[in-house]
Amino acid sequence: MDGTPFRYWDHQLFCDDADLTDIAGAAGTPAYVYSRQGIVKRFEAYDLALAGIEHRVCYAVKANSNLSILRVLAEAGAGFDIVSGGELFRVIRAGGDPARVVFAGVGKTRDEIEYALESGIHGFNCESEAEIALIDALAGRLGKKASISVRVNPDVDAATHPYISTGLRDHKFGIDIEQVEGVYQRAATLPNLKVEGVACHIGSQLLDPAPLQEASGKLLALALRLRTGGVPIRYLDLGGGWGVPYRFDDPRADLASHLGAIRAMVEGQGFTLFFEPGRSIVAECGVLLSRVLYRKTTPRKEFIVLDAAMNDLIRPALYDAHHEILPLRQPARGTIRADIVGPVCETGDFLALDREIPELFPGDLVAVMTAGAYGSVMASNYNSRPRPAEILVEGKTWRTVRARETFTDLVRGE
Repeated sequence: MDGTPFRYWDHQLFCDDADLTDIAGAAGTPAYVYSRQGIVKRFEAYDLALAGIEHRVCYAVKANSNLSILRVLAEAGAGFDIVSGGELFRVIRAGGDPARVVFAGVGKTRDEIEYALESGIHGFNCESEAEIALIDALAGRLGKKASISVRVNPDVDAATHPYISTGLRDHKFGIDIEQVEGVYQRAATLPNLKVEGVACHIGSQLLDPAPLQEASGKLLALALRLRTGGVPIRYLDLGGGWGVPYRFDDPRADLASHLGAIRAMVEGQGFTLFFEPGRSIVAECGVLLSRVLYRKTTPRKEFIVLDAAMNDLIRPALYDAHHEILPLRQPARGTIRADIVGPVCETGDFLALDREIPELFPGDLVAVMTAGAYGSVMASNYNSRPRPAEILVEGKTWRTVRARETFTDLVRGE
């Protein structure tokens, strides 16, 4: 747990200075718990590593879009990377500045583009010529000039899970780097656009710095060629995707070293750097609390049945993702090997398979670690299960920042 806000003290697991057992007792389970201090510290690490060079750190809202977390980051000076009109609405509701928002994504709708233009966002990362033409038309109708970057597909293998790799020619994202210069030249002739940036994002959970450095080099060379050709490129948007250690013995990426290598590459070229981290800011700052319901033994397996399920945290079922699972009270007992599963009626409903874990009994509480990103934001009501509460810890105190859903909430709007 080194480097995270979670630690054992007097055999109890704490988030900062708050006892997670007390939180579980008062708020119930399942529940997501986040560290405000940890989130701010991780955001500030980007600003510190980029100090002295023009830059903007735009938090990727899709990682965790809770309003209170967005407000914490807005107060810390973050910009925001959005992929939908709903995420823009959340940023504005949380007090974020629309002028510090970058709108990405392959399928922006007419309504979303108009909403973004009317809200005064910084700009769009465009992924097709059809999208560029639509933004030009809508900006003209509204009497605005839209700032755009083109998302370039640099054909770089991010060496990550195939579902979260986005930078190869076979992926739906961006425009092939071998075709994109013509796209820029045509976009530069449109009357309602300011063609100002080059963007890429090659994937998520990146642990090896080499692919991102390779993509950055390709983007820099492209931006310099475009400038020579008369397109006034000001921004280099290198996306996000830095990974985190989901296993306690995994190595931790050296963010300062990674950013330093990119900054050395572009420093003095007159570009403003944009980065759009999400997971690396919030993942390690959140856990999912759950209670053991049953132990079940079959001739072949031992099962620990929790009150949290795949509808609360889908990453293990969707990505075969690993999350460490810790008891809230450090046990004096031995260990067992078991599948750790939930109540949902699917064989795929598991949080861990064939995992060695401290021996647990009904009523015991556990924390599913590194759950602050792509946890609550991907939760669903499958099996008509209300979604969990969300809790924000601020030092010794904590507060509910999303109420647990009720059965009435399940049918609201039906």
